[in-house]
Order: sequence, then structure tokens, then C-alpha cells
Amino acid sequence: MIGLVHYLTVGALLFTIGLYGVLTKRNIVAMLMSIELMLNAVNINLVAFSHFITPELLTGQVFALFTISVAASEVAVGLALVFRVYHDRNTVYADRLNWLRW
Repeated sequence: MIGLVHYLTVGALLFTIGLYGVLTKRNIVAMLMSIELMLNAVNINLVAFSHFITPELLTGQVFALFTISVAASEVAVGLALVFRVYHDRNTVYADRLNWLRW
């Protein structure tokens, strides 16, 4: 039987992988994908808590839908920025984007 601890473990693993990707990757697209992993970990935890603590309410699922919509918006804006940066600089590496430095 799969319990709450199993879902939380999967969520923690996904969040850790996403955090590792954000902190170590220099490619902006890989960083966006890592952020998506972290948001999916949050969604797993929201739905698991809702299912095991208050199964008669759908609050976790509603918050997960809100998070998915925010993630979709974030990806749309992020990819638009990546395309613009690639058009201007011919690179998608975050360490080479230093034109805002003094």
C-alpha cells in the first residue's frame, strides 16, 4: 500500500533533482526545466496531502491546477526571454549574460 510517506519521498527527490539542476546548470533552458521539476514536486505534495488529510475536499488539486497554470506562464515568458537572448547574443548560457553588469 502506498502511503503519504512514499509520495513525500518522491516529491522530495524531484525537488532535490530540480534544485541541483538550477544550481549547477548554466544553460537557461535546462534551468527552466529544473524549475519545472521543482514545481511538479510541489504539486505531488499538494495532491498527496489533500488526499490523505482531507479526502473530502479538493483543495490540493485546486492548488495544483493553480501551480500548473503559473508554471505554464513561467515557461512561456522564460522561453520568450531565451529566444530573445539567443537572437541577440547567440548563446543560452547564463554565465555569458553579463551585459547588465556595471
